[in-house]
Amino acid sequence: MNVSMMNEEKYITIKELAELKGVSTRAIRLSKSKYITREITVKGGKSFEILLSSIEPELQEKYYSELTKIIDTKKLLPAPLDFHKPDKAKIIALARLDLLNLWKKERKNQSNKTKFDNDFLSTYNTQVLYPEIYAKLGKVSIGTLQRWKRILGNSNNYELLIPNYHYEDYSRTCLTEYEKQIFLKLLLHPNKFSIGKAISLTRYVLKTQGAEYIPAPSTFRRFANWYKANYFDKWTLLRDGEKALKEQVIPHIKRDVFKIEVGEVLVADGKRLNFQVINPFTGKPCRATLIGFLDWKSTALVGYEIMLEENTQNIASALRNAILNLGKIPKFVYLDNGRAFRGKYFMGSTKFDEIGLNGIYEKLGITTVFTNPYNARAKVIERFFLEMQESFEKLLPSYIGTSIEKKPARLKRNEKFHKEVHQNFIPTIQQTVQMINSWLEYKNSLPCPNNKSKTIQEMFDSIERQEINPRELDDLMLAQEIKTITSQGIRFLKSDYYNDTLYGLRQKAIIKYSLFDLSYINVYTTSGKFLCKAERITLTHPLVHYTGEIKDIEDYKHKIKKQKQLKNKTIRACKKILNVEDLGILECHIEDKEDHFNLPIIPKIEIKKEKPEKYNPAVKPLFKTSRERYECLMEHGCTCNDDRIWLTAYKESKEFKDYETQIRIN
Repeated sequence: MNVSMMNEEKYITIKELAELKGVSTRAIRLSKSKYITREITVKGGKSFEILLSSIEPELQEKYYSELTKIIDTKKLLPAPLDFHKPDKAKIIALARLDLLNLWKKERKNQSNKTKFDNDFLSTYNTQVLYPEIYAKLGKVSIGTLQRWKRILGNSNNYELLIPNYHYEDYSRTCLTEYEKQIFLKLLLHPNKFSIGKAISLTRYVLKTQGAEYIPAPSTFRRFANWYKANYFDKWTLLRDGEKALKEQVIPHIKRDVFKIEVGEVLVADGKRLNFQVINPFTGKPCRATLIGFLDWKSTALVGYEIMLEENTQNIASALRNAILNLGKIPKFVYLDNGRAFRGKYFMGSTKFDEIGLNGIYEKLGITTVFTNPYNARAKVIERFFLEMQESFEKLLPSYIGTSIEKKPARLKRNEKFHKEVHQNFIPTIQQTVQMINSWLEYKNSLPCPNNKSKTIQEMFDSIERQEINPRELDDLMLAQEIKTITSQGIRFLKSDYYNDTLYGLRQKAIIKYSLFDLSYINVYTTSGKFLCKAERITLTHPLVHYTGEIKDIEDYKHKIKKQKQLKNKTIRACKKILNVEDLGILECHIEDKEDHFNLPIIPKIEIKKEKPEKYNPAVKPLFKTSRERYECLMEHGCTCNDDRIWLTAYKESKEFKDYETQIRIN
């Protein structure tokens, strides 16, 4: 018999098992359910064979001992079972072989072998002879020595003496196939019964079916533990589903982060904040959504946006902030497979191509990569969000928990103490941004997971920055709404936004904004033409010259001056339309005397009887603003070197660039 035959699963016939047990074949047929069997075809019809490893251990030893009698004694016999032998079983087998060899060696020259056997074993069993072997084997009878001798034959293979009962093979259970079937149906149910409940239900089913013998709960539990340890993939899929199988059983693919550069790949995802903020549109508490872009190499959150729902405008604004903070346009953006990320606004479509508008990422030269649905382990930003939850969100008074079970005590019923001591502070969007930025300073000071020798901030600072045009990003990525232009400019989020370009307009306009920075909005016509950048108007102190500060007084003077300039602008335009020069009587001069600061402003009307004098280069006029001096020099030219130097410097200023933009629009 070769080794491969011994290592295969061995089945024996009904007759062979009957001979081993010393019973009739009919008794074996009646006890068929105790063993693992397989059906075979015989001359008389159908019969079955019994799996050798499923019969009693002592019968297995008897079978192999009988088998050694018909095998060539010169061949080494392999171990009866083909799996790993525990060290303790090997030690026992070696001790058996040592005792057997010593017994045979001393017994060989004895004339009265029966008397020698009795003396040898009595001395051995009292631990006088070979105490070390006795410590491993314990008491031994002459029948045991004779059985070991028959098993070993003329071979010296100690593995033949390995005790089968030391194998930790819990598949050898006394549960029948029918009992296993009932138990596994409950144990592997998707409703996830506990092992104890599955055992009690199985025993109840067997009892109602009139079973004569019901195995003990410990027998079922040992089988359940064995099944879970050996078939954990089936256990997980049937009880927890495919997602758990993918995350807990199937091997992960590990990425080599050292092959990418800082700022090369951004990972994006959305997170519902676990604390409340003030809704800027309604003024009521709500849970906002944070969309973040994480640099994969440095693990720094380079850009984010907070809005009330996850949509394409929110994602676009977060990407805008990421690019501005990063100082470069990334090559790849790793996006979630959610509906908002998959929107046509980002990917482009046939309709967009028809009107000449491609996807926003393609315009910026960014390659998009989408994760597989419900594949959380592929998004490295998930761990960042978990750290944010544990070290930031839980510190805020408006924290409401991640689930109903994990909500704070103050939100549970009858928790009067916690409600009384709770600080009822709910931050605004701007306050939330400030707190997140402060937390990011702490987070970025920690060692970078991908390079322990540097902090996250040091890794982020190593980026080679590019020239980024913020206006182009504003045009593409800010959220937008349609508003009406009034005399006060544009009303948005309970504030007024104004720019001189809006003066005289009464029409619908598109505003683009970011909740990240509400100090300004960009204003466009309904056809998409850029009008201006309108800044938020500040309120004026009601008693500015009595209780106001210097900056309040200057702000008041500036607003009064602006009113005068706008009115005169309208009058000059009307002169050109009517071609009348004597309308100068309508121009107003507002007195700035301090004793009139807090009284109603009454324009002083002067009648100009004569035309204005011609410009005299020798007389240097006084200019109230830089723009007046620029217009005068454009009309009459520079008369000295000082004017030329001033004009060159003024053309490089921000005021001149804004003025030039207004001229082009008008």
